[in-house]
Amino acid sequence: MTDSYQAIYDAVRSRIGNADIGSAVERAMRDANLSHYAEMVMRTAQEAAGEHMRPCAIHRPVLSADGDMWCVLLGDNLQEGVAGFGKTPAEAMWEFDRAFLTQRTPTAVRTQMAGDTP
Repeated sequence: MTDSYQAIYDAVRSRIGNADIGSAVERAMRDANLSHYAEMVMRTAQEAAGEHMRPCAIHRPVLSADGDMWCVLLGDNLQEGVAGFGKTPAEAMWEFDRAFLTQRTPTAVRTQMAGDTP
């Protein structure tokens, strides 16, 4: 068994003995276009980081079914909290994000409705 192992070892060694490993690795990296894959990984990481910065990810509102719609609510009730509604949970989350970024406080809305300037 040792003799057959030595013969295989010698055969393999003679085949790669004259190889330039550095140039082989360089050629393989160039052929594989690793910079493209590195850029794709970077973009995916940026997208994931952006998703984690959404208000629905940071504040973790409650998702529940409301009739034939989904409701995402942050707060005790619809009058005092921030909510989003949609046909799908994802749509409701996007509406929640939009409301979170644009909705004014209930006091500011009542003031505007009364005709006062906010």
